Amino acid sequence: MTIILLFFFGFIFSFIGSITPSMLNMTAIKVSLDKGRKAANNYALGVSIIVFIQVVVAVILTKYILNNPTIIETLEKFGIVIFSFLSYYFYRESKKRKVNINTEKLKKENAFLTGVILSVLNMFAIPFYSGTIVTLDIFKLFNYDFIPVLFFTLGSVIGTFYILFLYGKFAKIIQQKTGKLTKDINLVLSILTGFVAIFTLLKFVF
Repeated sequence: MTIILLFFFGFIFSFIGSITPSMLNMTAIKVSLDKGRKAANNYALGVSIIVFIQVVVAVILTKYILNNPTIIETLEKFGIVIFSFLSYYFYRESKKRKVNINTEKLKKENAFLTGVILSVLNMFAIPFYSGTIVTLDIFKLFNYDFIPVLFFTLGSVIGTFYILFLYGKFAKIIQQKTGKLTKDINLVLSILTGFVAIFTLLKFVF
């Protein structure tokens, strides 16, 4: 039952974490529009393969961090700066009308390779999955044994692939809606990250 739950958590967190307009899913739209659904699926596969590696790295780092309390305190202090920056970043992005991706090179490049490269460049992936694992661990819902980790990783990979698949499938509809969608979601993320930064700061003050 535990491994099924971890697969489910991996899928859900990955799906939700990738649902907001970003470089990865906006590129999925552009690939689908420029090169077709098959190319978009190849792109999603390229992204997902790197996600597998990123989740494994996140598990290893998280386990090490949790075994070293002093590192956790340092990361929490560092996190105040990071979340403050993210709050400002999302607020600034909420003022923009639409997320635009330059697609001139996409028409010539291999979609699978594009997915691999952009996924490697996604600096938020490992911290995101580490945060997810820490949250599950707090509620005693995570297991660091090989099989549970494998199921959690597979769930995360499939969740990422599925949301990118949906972005590719409904590319034309989403392209028309991304202006308002990006504005609304980024404003919510700005508020949430700002709240996390303030909450973490208050932990050290009081």
